[in-house]
Amino acid sequence: MTWACFAGDKLGPIVFISGSVNQDVYMEMLWMEFDLYLKALATDTQTTYTFQQDNTHPHTAQRTVEYLKTLAKKHGLTIMDWPANSPDLSPIENLWAHLKHELRMRYPDTATLKGSPETIKAVLQERLHKIWWEIGEEVLNRLIEGMPKRVEEVIVTTELVYEPLIERISKYLSHKYLATIPIHC
Repeated sequence: MTWACFAGDKLGPIVFISGSVNQDVYMEMLWMEFDLYLKALATDTQTTYTFQQDNTHPHTAQRTVEYLKTLAKKHGLTIMDWPANSPDLSPIENLWAHLKHELRMRYPDTATLKGSPETIKAVLQERLHKIWWEIGEEVLNRLIEGMPKRVEEVIVTTELVYEPLIERISKYLSHKYLATIPIHC
């Protein structure tokens, strides 16, 4: 599995996790990578941040939720609450698509790599790492600026009548007016 995040025009770490991800693995990654990223953001700016993630089990497990609350208190972070089974509107999904597209364009041999599974995995991680750190601010800004349109499309396309989700989406869209930058993971 690969995990990464960004906040506004600032890339966070990209992390490659071997094996299954349960709450313990996820919490360790948050402790080792995300906490450091939040510290770096704090020294870089005085902006407040909202943490957004999907509802997979390792993200919503009770111990993970408690740990995220600790991080939130430590770093002045707000945790965005999404209802279960709601559309995944996080721009990180579009960033994953960008990363995959760049991988195919820059390294057309990726689908036919030869070698042991460990060798192929190492080559893929090296390539993804290189592409990740070359993502420019313009790509990140375009993803953030496109968020209102994606939200509108979801509402129109699915004819959402789920009031709590619409409230959360509205709150999300108002973040730029509240000087809050969402962190997308």
